[in-house]
Amino acid sequence: MGKTTYRDALRQALSDSMTTDPNVVLIGEEVGRYGGAYGVTKSLIDEFGPERVIDTPISEPSIVGAAVGAAMSGLRPVAELMYVDFIGMTMDQLANQAAKIRYMFGGQIGVPMILRTQGGTGRSAGAQHSQSLEAYVMHTPGLRLAMPATVSDAYHLLRQSLAQPDPVVFIEHKALYATSGELDDQTPVAPWGKAHVPRQGDDLVIVTYSRQLHYAILAADKLAKDGIEATIIDLRTLNPLDIDTIRTHVERCGHAMVVSEGVMTAGVAAELAARISEECFDFLENPVIRIAGEDIPISVSPLLETNSVPTPELIADAARMMRS
Repeated sequence: MGKTTYRDALRQALSDSMTTDPNVVLIGEEVGRYGGAYGVTKSLIDEFGPERVIDTPISEPSIVGAAVGAAMSGLRPVAELMYVDFIGMTMDQLANQAAKIRYMFGGQIGVPMILRTQGGTGRSAGAQHSQSLEAYVMHTPGLRLAMPATVSDAYHLLRQSLAQPDPVVFIEHKALYATSGELDDQTPVAPWGKAHVPRQGDDLVIVTYSRQLHYAILAADKLAKDGIEATIIDLRTLNPLDIDTIRTHVERCGHAMVVSEGVMTAGVAAELAARISEECFDFLENPVIRIAGEDIPISVSPLLETNSVPTPELIADAARMMRS
């Protein structure tokens, strides 16, 4: 397809999936005439009509509850929450229903739905619209979790998510929508559930996902000038988690760092660091380092917001400390 934006790659993935599968429907606040809070569903109502692109009331529990029922009835709904910050309002429908129905009914019925939402910092949206709450989802058995960092994964992970038999929470970073890149709509960088390694080096491994992938790459460029070569692992999905790829590279390098925009305490970085420490202990030359968000509500101040989450400079400084 050539060069496109992250936003347009998502829209194309939805359009292609809806064209291929008439059971795919979109539901959410302003996904129709308005085109979605960040423009991802723009014009899809003109392409597929109001029966498949459905505007809902401002009620997140109703949106997710309707998606659960639709999925159980044979449709493949893609429900949109404007912000991941509102996921707490949907946890009964999501964690007690969508995540558990397959298990409670002995596999006779599933919930093949997607919950699309966006999170992260970068727009001075304040404490209630800037969080990274993927740990909530990762903590819940039965939910799959995808977090694309690139244009290619925005397209392919969304298409792959729509092929899963289980509910997938699909979190897009708000700062990535306008980013651009090449899209080959035929060839994903990796299969569903597998990590991608965009850069290899022998000195340390940086394990990350979502926007922090781009920060890790910038940090690796800085480190290369100091003679430190980093391997970068883009997880792509947090459930399934590709621990095999992580293990392979950590055993080779002996130094590992985990970078996440979520808060430090009891977050994704903590879980990943624990898994690496347990599975690669004999190969580690020093403890796994976590670089994560501060344990504070996000400020509306651009300067405070920027420095409440990892930056390329912080990642590079921590890597230098590891290798000193």
